[in-house]
Amino acid sequence: MINVLEPVRDRIAAGFRDVVSGDPTGQPDWVHGLAEGDDVGYFGPGSAAWAVHGSLTTLVGGIRALLMQALHPGALAGVMQHSRYETDALGRLAGTARWLTVVTFGDRAMADRECARVRGMHRKVSGVYEGAEGERAYSANDPDLLRWVHVAFTDSFLAAHRVWGGPIPGGEDAYVREWATAGELVGATDLPRSAAELKEQVRGFASQLDGSESARRTADFVRHAPIPLAGRPAYGVLFAGALSTLPEEYRRMLGLPDVPLAFTRPAVGALLGGLGLVLGDESPSMKATQARVARLATLGLLDAQDAGFDAPA
Repeated sequence: MINVLEPVRDRIAAGFRDVVSGDPTGQPDWVHGLAEGDDVGYFGPGSAAWAVHGSLTTLVGGIRALLMQALHPGALAGVMQHSRYETDALGRLAGTARWLTVVTFGDRAMADRECARVRGMHRKVSGVYEGAEGERAYSANDPDLLRWVHVAFTDSFLAAHRVWGGPIPGGEDAYVREWATAGELVGATDLPRSAAELKEQVRGFASQLDGSESARRTADFVRHAPIPLAGRPAYGVLFAGALSTLPEEYRRMLGLPDVPLAFTRPAVGALLGGLGLVLGDESPSMKATQARVARLATLGLLDAQDAGFDAPA
């Protein structure tokens, strides 16, 4: 029976990796690069960032982050005016997955290069948008705008992991503190360093958020993302999970329905558990990262007891 099911499992795994990384093998060039380098990176084995981003809960957190970010007119204008999100949504997803994985699991030099690439893209993104107080200029490198994108990201990944993830080394405060480093690497400033500060900063953006027609249209696009037909039922469950962890006021602003967590908790949990069985314990990114960590441990550059870690996505 196992031999009969193996091709089916392989097809599902290849389809998933193609969507997330842009490569059906899950091994674009940057994944191979994770095996290189002379240090464990900005976080390293046993860190809160490795635990959170090594979990499949990032699939829910990523959707939630997109919905949150759409509520800021400046962030939304940058996406709508300068990105290819409608014509190449999966390509944009793969680019985001690359940044997340490289900064989390790569060595410092590789993470620095990746963040320099992102900053270079941001330099090309500027324009004007119509806000509550009239026309306003925006730039993707504006520290305040970068801070909103960062806190929306951090809040969303933490919210998803809180429901469907495992323990976080050092707790939620450690994750917020560690991931602030990633935000600073792309130019954000004054970032939260604890879960309480994160909550306070998210609340501080309330007056800038707008459930505009554009924001609702973007949310509808995320809801009906161009996922391959076979993956749409699973994506629907993930989207429902994102909604169930989104604050009621945000759902209302985006014109999205209420979804009870009592429904999504078991449904998303079962989906992520099944997906984990299909993908196996070791993703291509994990294997490459493990190779680097094992090499560093062998060379005496890393304590052997710290060389083990859970699988990155």
